[in-house]
Amino acid sequence: MIEIYRTPDTAFDGLEEFSFKPNYLEWEGLRTHFIDEGPRDGPVALLLHGEPTWSYLYRKMIPTLVKSGYRCIAPDHIGFGRSDKVLNDDWYVTDRHIERLRNFIEKLNLKTITPFVQDWAGPIGLVNVVEMPEKFERITILNTWLHHDGFDYSADIKEWRSAATNRQWLAWTRHNLPCGAIVRRALARTPEKPECIEAAYEAPFYGNIKSKAGARRFPWCIPFAEPEAGAAVRQADAFEKLKNWKRPIHFIFGENDPIFPPSWGREWSSLVPTSTFDVIKNAGHFCQEDAGEEIVNRFLELCKKRPI
Repeated sequence: MIEIYRTPDTAFDGLEEFSFKPNYLEWEGLRTHFIDEGPRDGPVALLLHGEPTWSYLYRKMIPTLVKSGYRCIAPDHIGFGRSDKVLNDDWYVTDRHIERLRNFIEKLNLKTITPFVQDWAGPIGLVNVVEMPEKFERITILNTWLHHDGFDYSADIKEWRSAATNRQWLAWTRHNLPCGAIVRRALARTPEKPECIEAAYEAPFYGNIKSKAGARRFPWCIPFAEPEAGAAVRQADAFEKLKNWKRPIHFIFGENDPIFPPSWGREWSSLVPTSTFDVIKNAGHFCQEDAGEEIVNRFLELCKKRPI
């Protein structure tokens, strides 16, 4: 039996701009949390986070999407947010995140989906898109990637993985992994209340530092170094299949991201005939934090220009 930690609800009390009702779904004995807001008969905006964030990342985008008629569903990966946290680092491989999301989509019987993917949500979400394309009607790709031969991993990614696999760093992170500080320092725009940002991204791990295993594990899974744990083959297959995607794909990248820079987003978009490419000024890797409302407004404009 795997050992899990379930963050107490009180850890999430008082988060600013985050009054969404929690919902839960079981998968292999683990509880997945998700936000579910908006009309049940509307098209689905599936809002997927990466590391070390959770559905809180999308709080600025949900109200405008709901007002535009979308049903917004934002799940937390296992190990993040309000979802259960497996305490064993070795449990976390990319295939498990992919399969958990597939099960989630099937159990909720989601259709006419537009996924919004950023960071690790790219591999997790886009593999599901190409493996069950009938459920998706358009795609929005924020600052992310798919592994494939020839992908030029940035110096920031390589340095992050090198640090994250250093024995001394690993020993330190078992007691001190500053998830909130990582997010805040990566923002391109200075938040009005930086202490609130840090608190919100630390809240999921309240009371048990070992519960940060999922966040510790993602850097190790980067597939240039760990192809099996990183689902390298599935990622490369998704990258090729998306080149032939017949419905709209919108690439919207924050301009100040050294991890997945807009030059990469533009290159990727050039390989997909049905895509558009846009840059959000003064937004960084966590572009949803820097410019959530701008991203939604640009997305809605693109939908009008390119209906299904």
